[in-house]
Amino acid sequence: MIGSKEGIAHFPLAFLNPGEYSLVPDPCYPPYKGSTIFAGGKIHLMPLLEENAFLPDLKKIPSGVLKKARIIFLNYPNNPTGATADRGFYREVINFARKHKLIVISDLAYSEMAYDGYRPASMLEIEGARDSVIEFHSLSKSYNMTGWRIGWASGNSQLVGALAKVKSNIDSGIFSAIQLAGIAALEGPQKHIQEMSALYQERRDTLVSGLKSLGWQLISPRATFYLWIKVPKKTDSIKFASLLMEKAGIVVTPGVGFGKHGEGYIRMALTVPKQRIIEALSRLKKIS
Repeated sequence: MIGSKEGIAHFPLAFLNPGEYSLVPDPCYPPYKGSTIFAGGKIHLMPLLEENAFLPDLKKIPSGVLKKARIIFLNYPNNPTGATADRGFYREVINFARKHKLIVISDLAYSEMAYDGYRPASMLEIEGARDSVIEFHSLSKSYNMTGWRIGWASGNSQLVGALAKVKSNIDSGIFSAIQLAGIAALEGPQKHIQEMSALYQERRDTLVSGLKSLGWQLISPRATFYLWIKVPKKTDSIKFASLLMEKAGIVVTPGVGFGKHGEGYIRMALTVPKQRIIEALSRLKKIS
């Protein structure tokens, strides 16, 4: 893939016919919706709610939608919520996909960014997954190669082969030097991944404890470099994000930007040094 985003965006062109549904989590990474629209498909939103640990409730998908559904998108560890999924949920999804003849797109971009000894599972580890799952991964997060645009898809051979056919008509592959760099990253020492996770964990702990001391409500994530935070004042996420920009000089992402069920939340990222996080907390304290 020219980054996993490219593969995810192109995949529905191989299987989704006009008028068929993609089952899309909400809030979500925007290409899930865009790729469905470009393929002529329809979007059925699966709300990710805090009371359900930000997992979709498969039982609430209408039978009429399921009859016309072709693809279900999943992303755990999750962007933007930072939520994780266990093997029991993955088994439920695989059985659900078998029953309703669905293709499962698993976006596993954050699998190495995990904390407190937690190790995210791949859906492909679960029995039966290879009948219906295509999983996307990327070197962007694990190896800090975001702008290099290199990733891959693995899983069911027919699904991977169909994506390859789409790509052969659209792009001409990745610059060979970047492919060699990707090989070097995967085959070389992996100690830096643990060091990176430790660094992000320290930042997470600093920001989580600081925000909680201000009375903000959030769950400390076990993976990803995102915090999904309830808007602490009676306003919408865009207005609150604007307030933080104007009063504290802090940039956050309004939750509604990831979908309507993201309203009431903001997303913060751990991609700045610890000292900058401490400075941000100091500014927030002044306006709280």
